[in-house]
Amino acid sequence: MISPSIVVIKVVDALEVSIVFLLGKTKMILDKQTVKHLEDIGKLPDDNKNFVLNLIDMALRYFKVKKAHAS
Repeated sequence: MISPSIVVIKVVDALEVSIVFLLGKTKMILDKQTVKHLEDIGKLPDDNKNFVLNLIDMALRYFKVKKAHAS
């Protein structure tokens, strides 16, 4: 008999979504590449991780402002 966790992992891999999405805990779909990026960021030393997250924050603020001015 196949364990339920193996089945879940296979379904998640086949659908290319996160387990959190599959369980209905989020509306956000994380593709494999995004998850890989998040895992890589999570493995960085704290100072490097904070640097990368600050870059992401700056980019997101820029795009939000750009979108607001385009409306």
